[in-house]
Amino acid sequence: MSLEVMQVGLSLWVIRPHITWGIEFEVGQRALLAELLEQFAIRHYVCWYYTPMALGFSNHLKPEATVYDCMDELSGFLNPPPMLGVREQQLFAAADVVFTGGISLFEAKQKQHHNVHAFPSSIEIEHFAQAKSEQIALPADQKDIAHPRAGFYGVIDERFDVALLAEIALMRPHIHFIMLGPVVKIDPAALPEAANIHYLGSKSYGELPGYLAGWDAALMPFALNDATRFISPTKTPEYLAAGKTVVSTPIRDVVRGYGDAGLVAIADSAEKFVTALDLALEPQTESWHKAVVQKLGESSWDSTWAAMRDEIDRVRSKSVPLLPSTYERDIAKDHQSELSASHALTPVLATLRIDGLNSRAELYASSRTHRHKQQYDYLVVGAGFAGSVLAERIASQLGKRVLIVDKRDHIGGNAYDFKNADGILVHQYGPHIFHTNSDAVVSYLSQFTSWRPYEHRVLASVDGHLVPVPINLDTINTLYGLSLDAAGMQAFLDERVVASPFIQTSEQIVMSRVGRELYEKFFRNYTRKQWGLDPSQLDASVAGRIPVRLDRDDRYFTDTFQAMPLKGYTRMFERMLDHSKITIRTGTSYEEALRLCPDAKVIYTGPIDEYFGFRYGPLPYRSLEFKHETHDVEIYQAAPVVNYPNEHKYTRVTEFKYLTGQQHKKTSIVYEYPQSMGDPYYPIPRPENALLYARYRELAEQDGNVHFCGRLANYKYLNMDQVVAQALATYRRIAKQESVAFAPLEAASNLTAAGELEAIAQSV
Repeated sequence: MSLEVMQVGLSLWVIRPHITWGIEFEVGQRALLAELLEQFAIRHYVCWYYTPMALGFSNHLKPEATVYDCMDELSGFLNPPPMLGVREQQLFAAADVVFTGGISLFEAKQKQHHNVHAFPSSIEIEHFAQAKSEQIALPADQKDIAHPRAGFYGVIDERFDVALLAEIALMRPHIHFIMLGPVVKIDPAALPEAANIHYLGSKSYGELPGYLAGWDAALMPFALNDATRFISPTKTPEYLAAGKTVVSTPIRDVVRGYGDAGLVAIADSAEKFVTALDLALEPQTESWHKAVVQKLGESSWDSTWAAMRDEIDRVRSKSVPLLPSTYERDIAKDHQSELSASHALTPVLATLRIDGLNSRAELYASSRTHRHKQQYDYLVVGAGFAGSVLAERIASQLGKRVLIVDKRDHIGGNAYDFKNADGILVHQYGPHIFHTNSDAVVSYLSQFTSWRPYEHRVLASVDGHLVPVPINLDTINTLYGLSLDAAGMQAFLDERVVASPFIQTSEQIVMSRVGRELYEKFFRNYTRKQWGLDPSQLDASVAGRIPVRLDRDDRYFTDTFQAMPLKGYTRMFERMLDHSKITIRTGTSYEEALRLCPDAKVIYTGPIDEYFGFRYGPLPYRSLEFKHETHDVEIYQAAPVVNYPNEHKYTRVTEFKYLTGQQHKKTSIVYEYPQSMGDPYYPIPRPENALLYARYRELAEQDGNVHFCGRLANYKYLNMDQVVAQALATYRRIAKQESVAFAPLEAASNLTAAGELEAIAQSV
């Protein structure tokens, strides 16, 4: 067995495996793939699959990301491999992102994976536009064929309508039909023979413009069968770029992409096909030519690859920097001479394009061609709000190299959102509603996102009614069948409140505001579910931030700024961390990261008790279990969130489309089940827990090499804006320690904004 290595571009290698006869195919492929990785010293790579069958020899690999580039519905082809269906399900399970070669294929696959993107056929316009040049060389085997000519190039297999070709050739004997391409999986003897049908065999990509130059029209006579149900022919824009009119059978993606726009003639019978062909041989209008140019301008391979690369960068689970650093670009330049010696190459990031049907693997090595061991100035533990803000500030303002790690397989912390299998944007860890009174926080985050105005509203299911929360005038009037005004509601509450001389618990503070009856209806059972404790056992701060309103204001928050990131939280975090001096590693523990950069300064945003090895025992938290569902209705419930204080084991149900503003025929919801075990979400505010935290805080203050920041590091529930403000304030202190002059934020470069951040930070 051997590997045939061919360098066909500056950073493109084609690897053709040669398997010794008698060796089981997948065993041989696997052995040669291992040899390839060793020979090229490939350590960081992306696996790119065109066929699920390639999993048989590559499912042991540990790539930074796995791409399933689904170009066709292979199960619809003639004689598909028996294991194809099983392997595709395995590939869906392994893939981080799925690309489809057309819209119809996207519609068929989008329910099978949570991250599917359609990339219809693109075009190298300049290459095919050569067909319009009078200087182009005309191929010898076509030059003596009479005009008019109508041509087709591509694989001639079960997707090709041989009967249609025979009919139209018979109906138009004066038109000569040029067929280019190999005959595969069908009997060549089944092809129609006629004086005006010419089979010229396979041609290279480079030869195609020469043949196109001699055609008067182009054809796509595809059969309508399982093999063509989802195809999106690349040749459609290629024919148009060559200046040729096109006649096609009604392939769905051709109809939707080109036929409905009047760029391609569509015909569903032989009679209609030849009629359309007659018109296609006539000169076309100027408006048609302009429309073609406009359409093709949307379809370059460069733009398609850029969009694909963005999606891959988002899911790389063990990522190198999202953009090459200046340091790495300098190294690549220094070692440019090594690029010509393929066997001396040590790629930083490679893409293994794995195509088992053609028995070959193609290796794409990036231009970052030599990996030096990197040193980092700062190690940031945790890629949520606190860690991401600090990583961004330190990299962009101080010019320091930052490694940010998270033990989860994504960035964004609990604010992480993603599109589920139905394409609906959901929050993995329950609803995250952004609201703040801080102009400085808004100004900072607005560098990385646009905003969708959103005011949050919550209903509670009480006594068979859905009523507003916080309690307001409508809540009281609906529950009690009254018609009170503000003064009447105040009198109603005054009659019921239970005053306490010293308010210490959540029970006392709620009853001092609304009385026992409303406390029982809204708060007691909800609190028991949420915290696993009675309100009489919880600090007053738990319920202290819940207001009571004497008007009809049903907004859950009253902050001056209430909005959601326009494209979601994850996209905002991606932009925040997209810096040449930031390296992201997800699925990585603090201990693993520390081995990578033992000399780096540490910023720790995880649980403070865990950092110190639970020296004094674990700090108590409440956790949550999330049950996500998608329903085949546009709207599921009457509000973004519905609380269930007295029924069910779950506390609330969130419907995400209210939050995101997404338009979709389906909707997704999440149920929240509080529990004692699991990820730490809510610090439990009890006096003994505060004392335990104080002991850990004392240890933290003695450790001058580590900065602690964020909710878990401070054992305190914080809103998102509070975490951002605390992180920005922490950055200011770090910058002063670095003894540099800095302008951390245009909106915070004055004393007022800086003082505002410090005040927010101190308040939490």
